[in-house]
Parts: sequence; C-alpha cells; structure tokens
Amino acid sequence: MSQIPKICDALKTLLRERGITYRDLAASLDMSEANVKRMFSQHSLSLARLEEICRVLHLSLHDFFALAEPVNSEITQLSQEQEQQLVDNPTLCLVAVCVRDGWSYEEIIEHYRISEHECVQLLAQLDRLKLLQLLPGNKYKVLISRNLRWIPGGPLERFITEDVISKFLQGSFTEEESFRFYLRGSYSQASIHHLQRRLEQLTAEAEELNRVDTKLPLSQRTHIGILMAMRPWELSQFQKLRR
Repeated sequence: MSQIPKICDALKTLLRERGITYRDLAASLDMSEANVKRMFSQHSLSLARLEEICRVLHLSLHDFFALAEPVNSEITQLSQEQEQQLVDNPTLCLVAVCVRDGWSYEEIIEHYRISEHECVQLLAQLDRLKLLQLLPGNKYKVLISRNLRWIPGGPLERFITEDVISKFLQGSFTEEESFRFYLRGSYSQASIHHLQRRLEQLTAEAEELNRVDTKLPLSQRTHIGILMAMRPWELSQFQKLRR
C-alpha cells in the first residue's frame, strides 16, 4: 500500500504547525498555488519534491521521517526514576510540560527565563529519560502519551497532591474562565458508576481538545487547570458526630 498519502498528511501537519500556507510554499518552490494544492490532493509527490519541501521546513529527510513515523507505543506511565527526576528539577518539569503541550524550543526560551544552552541541555535530559526524541535543530518528537497517568503514591502524585492541588484550590476562581463546583451527597452504586463514566468521558474530551489546540499559536491559548475528583468521603467534623 502506498505511503504517499500518509507522507502528504504529515507534511500538511508540519506546514500548519509552522504557519506556512500553500501560497508561501508555492513561492518557495517556484510553483503556482494551484499546483501545490493539486500536488497534495492527488498525492503526486516525488522524492526530489519532498526534499525541497523539507528544506522549506528546515528539516532533513531523516528528520522528517522521524517526525512522520507514528508512535506505536507511547509512554502512558513513567518509571519511579523518571518521575523523581522531574520532581527534583522544577525547570526540567516545566520544559516537559511545555513539550507535552506542543511548545517549540523557541517558544520555551521566549516565554521563560531559560537560556538557549540550558534549554538544549534540558531537552537532551528529557531525551535520555525517553520522554522525547531530540532531533537536529532542537526539534523533537514527543514519546509520552497525552493520557499519562501517575504512579499511585509515586513522586509525581505526591507532588501534585501536596503542592499543585493545594495551591490550585487556594485561588479566588473569579476570572471569567473559572469555575468551581463542590457537591456532597449519598448515591447508589448505579449512580456512582454513571458519574464515573461521565467523568472519564469528560477527561478524554479534555485531553483530545488539548491535543487539537497544540496546533494553534500560543497567543490563542490560555493556561487552564482542570481538577476532577470523586471518592468516598465525609468531612472529618461530620465523622466525629457518628455513633
């Protein structure tokens, strides 16, 4: 089966991520915009033309195929050592989060007090941790899944529970995009299972929206924290009054 359609799809994704339009590409290739559109729609792409497009993308053919190759076994859970290294180094953890959200090397050093040299070192460390595949030109391929799960009771879960969530809930929640909801109740097993399924569906939807929005420029995205939780629980003051 021909691989050209998949190659064309990968090229279109890379062009879109870099903000390169068909018109821009046509000018770089000395072609008409109509011929460029036809080339992609008909999947009429020679190896020489692919190399020219990669040159516009500032990629070698090797780099392009590394980016275009689908990830068959994304990491869905880190090891104890991987989690500990992220927790021990907040800057490394920050870069890992940016990488997962689709930030480029240039965007990281533009928005945070991280030097070019330090950022390269941190990306290399994430490469050694197998969280990404570092490519020439400080490009990378993410190896961790969007539905990454923490080790129960592990370093990341302790860090999230003791530091992140407590600070998150201490906020005022007065911004227009904010929403806070808490409701206690007594539910049947059927109702509990229904709520669990709905929360799982909402989690999956949030992860998919995040994946789609990584294609947008940072100026069109806002940092948002979403906390969803449910467990058997009663306020300690209430528990003290039980017979």
